[in-house]
Amino acid sequence: MDKADLGTAAEELACKHLRQAGYRIVARNWRMRLGEIDIVARDGDVLAFVEVKARSSAGFGGPEGAVGPRKRRRIVAAAKAFLAATDCDLASRFDVVAVEDGDVRIVRDAFQVDDVWATV
Repeated sequence: MDKADLGTAAEELACKHLRQAGYRIVARNWRMRLGEIDIVARDGDVLAFVEVKARSSAGFGGPEGAVGPRKRRRIVAAAKAFLAATDCDLASRFDVVAVEDGDVRIVRDAFQVDDVWATV
């Protein structure tokens, strides 16, 4: 399976698991000039911006570790644009769904906006 197919399959699996966990999918692959949000989902009264990371093996580290400072800054910028474009006033957070060898882990509140700007 090539990288694009792995990513598409991982996003489908992530959506399935998020729904099972009670999330309601609001948008997928929301793009703006500076970045993209894989999944925007509502979890109760919170809007979760979800990054999906997949690995076919643990050889290069876990999927969660692939969401580094640069990627986090892009996600935060895209999330701000999404909130502005939709006039959404819900509390928000950043989650990561890690898909590795068929195992799916939802990491709620994986990082904070303050953490992102502290690494600049």
